[in-house]
Amino acid sequence: MNTRPDKDLVAQAARLSVAPMMEWTDRHCRYFHRQLSRHALLYTEMVTAPALVRGGALHLLEFSTEEHPVALQLGGSDPAELAAAARIGADHGYAEINLNVGCPSDRVQSGCFGAVLMEQPGLVADCVAAMIAAQPVEVTVKCRIGVDDQDPSDVLPDFLTRIRDAGVQRVSIHARKAWLQGLSPKENRDIPPLDYDLVHRMKAEFPELHISLNGGLATLEAAVPHLQTLDGVMIGRAAYHQPWDILGRTDSAVFGQSDPLTEAADAARAMLPYIEAHLTAGGRLHQVTRHMLGLFAGRPGARGWRRCLSDGVSKPGAGPELVEQALSHVETHAHAAQ
Repeated sequence: MNTRPDKDLVAQAARLSVAPMMEWTDRHCRYFHRQLSRHALLYTEMVTAPALVRGGALHLLEFSTEEHPVALQLGGSDPAELAAAARIGADHGYAEINLNVGCPSDRVQSGCFGAVLMEQPGLVADCVAAMIAAQPVEVTVKCRIGVDDQDPSDVLPDFLTRIRDAGVQRVSIHARKAWLQGLSPKENRDIPPLDYDLVHRMKAEFPELHISLNGGLATLEAAVPHLQTLDGVMIGRAAYHQPWDILGRTDSAVFGQSDPLTEAADAARAMLPYIEAHLTAGGRLHQVTRHMLGLFAGRPGARGWRRCLSDGVSKPGAGPELVEQALSHVETHAHAAQ
């Protein structure tokens, strides 16, 4: 049975989303993040269209319906292949199909997808048009403001016009250029200067588009003011490394709803049945707990929590009780402070 949320609910959830991040936002990470926020939009890691269409790697699409609303991000540059991949994603129950036009890695460039596609807006328009025609789920785009020597003030309006005319209604903009020559993917996340003003101008110029701002948003306090004029904010590394600070307060700060949990420790314990089921199915403890290491970031006992989980997962027979053991490092400090 398809329990996919409808388009309007997904658009509302996009008011705050957790960015797709390679090696990080897998299904275990998303399940954990969903314990912290019931409303934020979650994204998969990027999955390449060739991996699905030619490689048959359908295991990359596994997710729990409890993660919803959750979006699938695709990478690719062939319209027919992306259309086929989008159809597969829709059949698996994803609530949104997103095209990656922002990743600056060498591997992505060599496959002619990611940020390098900012140089080919016509091809991007063909890709999203094909994806939209192939299946019923909304197709969105995540992009940069430009690449290399492009002038973002010229390039971005043309890019948005083309994808809008092709049928895209929602776009997330990482407010930095990507330097495909001379900077590593890691450096591309920090070194190119942010241009939030340009993204805000794009919302004024394209009021019909749902525009989310991405890039450099390290706290809720920094992100929420942008919602006065923009439709959404997308937070990446901060949501991963300080999940309680970001997602634990998202539902109240952004969506006007009650936060599902009152203490970070509650989030850890909420994961215990999931961990038990994962281990019973043959999974490894580390596959889940590695995403939980930042839960107590900045709090007394955080180092003990991280060390206990990191050191303990490799021990024979390690299971959910390791999480309780790690929690003792935090709760000892909490009791001492009372």
